Amino acid sequence: MRLQKILLLLSLTALLGCSTARPAQTSQEQADDTYKVSIDLTKVKDDKVQVTVVAPEQKQEELIYNMPKIVPGTYSVSDFGNFVTEFTALDKKGQKLPVEQLDVNRWRVKNADDLHTITYWVDDTFDSTKKSEAIFEPGGTNIEAGKNFLLNTFGFVGYFDGLKQVPYQLTITKPEGFYGSTPLIATSSTSTTDTYLLSDYVTLADSPLMYNRPDTTILDIGETDVLVSVYSPSGKVKSQTIATNIEDILKAQRSYLGGKLPVDKYAFLVYVPQRVGKSGSFGALEHSNSSVYFLPEMPEEQFSSTMRDVAAHEFFHIVTPLTIHSEQIGNFDFINPDMSEHLWMYEGVTEYFASHVQVYEGLIDLDTYLNKIQEHIATAKAYYNDTLPFTEMSANVLDKYEKEYGNVYQKGALIGLVLDVRLRELSNGKYGLRDLMRDLGKTYGKDKSFKDEELFDKITELTYPEIREFFTKYVEGSEPLPLEETFRKVGIIYQPLSKQMINSYGGFVPGYDAETGRIIVESTEGMDAFGKELGLKSGDQLLKWNGTEISPVNIRQLIGEDLQAMQPGDEVTVTVSRKNKTAKPTEVTLKAKVKQMERMVPHYLQPDPEATPQQKELRNAWLNLKTE
Repeated sequence: MRLQKILLLLSLTALLGCSTARPAQTSQEQADDTYKVSIDLTKVKDDKVQVTVVAPEQKQEELIYNMPKIVPGTYSVSDFGNFVTEFTALDKKGQKLPVEQLDVNRWRVKNADDLHTITYWVDDTFDSTKKSEAIFEPGGTNIEAGKNFLLNTFGFVGYFDGLKQVPYQLTITKPEGFYGSTPLIATSSTSTTDTYLLSDYVTLADSPLMYNRPDTTILDIGETDVLVSVYSPSGKVKSQTIATNIEDILKAQRSYLGGKLPVDKYAFLVYVPQRVGKSGSFGALEHSNSSVYFLPEMPEEQFSSTMRDVAAHEFFHIVTPLTIHSEQIGNFDFINPDMSEHLWMYEGVTEYFASHVQVYEGLIDLDTYLNKIQEHIATAKAYYNDTLPFTEMSANVLDKYEKEYGNVYQKGALIGLVLDVRLRELSNGKYGLRDLMRDLGKTYGKDKSFKDEELFDKITELTYPEIREFFTKYVEGSEPLPLEETFRKVGIIYQPLSKQMINSYGGFVPGYDAETGRIIVESTEGMDAFGKELGLKSGDQLLKWNGTEISPVNIRQLIGEDLQAMQPGDEVTVTVSRKNKTAKPTEVTLKAKVKQMERMVPHYLQPDPEATPQQKELRNAWLNLKTE
């Protein structure tokens, strides 16, 4: 859910934001106790499709049908019942049975011992007219007749109380020429229909599908087939480009995980909109054998960089919570879930691995890696409560600490870093966080959940007594992470504030226009000499920077990397859309010379030129660097 999602922060920072369930099963004996679900994508009415469910055999006077209120990985309320209309229950003769809607997501069927079929229509979430019902798009649904159908199955199909463990037969009727991208293997497939068998509702909900005219590429990553499927209305983003771009990082992850991936098939389902969605966010949502992406069009270099980082995170979820998870996730309650205390591991360690693998396997250098860590520290310190115990936040993330969720990708990643260095220190460089996760995977596994309250003691049993103190202080407790001490151990200087000369971006106050999806000049108060020379004005919408289209996703790279690589005196060209009093907005091109300014840079990191041999040795073990 990153659930994984990307939050658009007005400080020129984009946070990547992260669903988990059991792996998809592709063979199951058809029995009388099987749900038989049909979804017809060829008959769209008012942007809705009809779902037909032949109920499993049972003998109850009443049954309650549930659509999910919350789904794994999103850590927010979705209320998919909001998108269901014309709910009808029928007996074998086609006669209607009494139905009572209990609340947004639940329907009670009476005389249920005669129940044969229920039918209802489902509207998509992408086109929700109510802001209050907006759902993070990678965890939502899309219905575009003749173009695209994004089927997050939990948005279309529910379950009866007491019958969540019953198998599902899912049949999709598809338009001519459409292909269903999914990690599932169809039990039968023709030009008009695909049929899949799934072991239970959790597996069904964990198995998204995307139907459209195919743009797909398959990668062979050892013993794992990786499907990359793209829907780009403009045709500017292609699956082959994405596949080529992420192939090296997938191979690096395979090496990082010991040379073999724990899945036989994996699918990247990528939807590329031409403008921001109803939720105002971009990002991805992970599943056991797949991940769904909602990423905007942008120049190829920026798209590739963003896709690599997000894909690295989502793919690592095959470790946790796929292989290592608590009982709350192993048997997820879609109506009233009990949240686990261990988001530090599910999302934090996953985010840590997503960057660490790149330096460990030689895809990025040390300076680039330290820049990524610096971003985690700066964002965690600036936007979140650093003294809030992470276990408490995690357990109450749906309500009390909803606004603290984004910290799982910031401080959560730093928890992984500090824990990794501590393990390396205690083992003289021989045992790290990767080893711990591998041992936890052997101890538990995808079919065996751990108890929330027992995890820290189990980790201590597998490692060192000092690790229990680490969790007590920094994860269960309110003490800030010992960042300076940790970096010193590996010969890296950490300065909470450092005076640096940087190239100015203008010093204006940035804002965000949700209607256009553009970054704007919110205010020119305090704007510096570079901004004044450019001639920026309040209300300007930023369109291009040195010819590159500006988006909330790539603004950090344009300002923090591309601009900083320029020399003082080089010319910068900025294209803005500016409103006039008597005419509609017009494009204006602004130019100025790069100017440097002195600035206090927070959370500065750099290798210590006077690091001791012991510090260098530990750093090399931690990052797999060549001996200096």
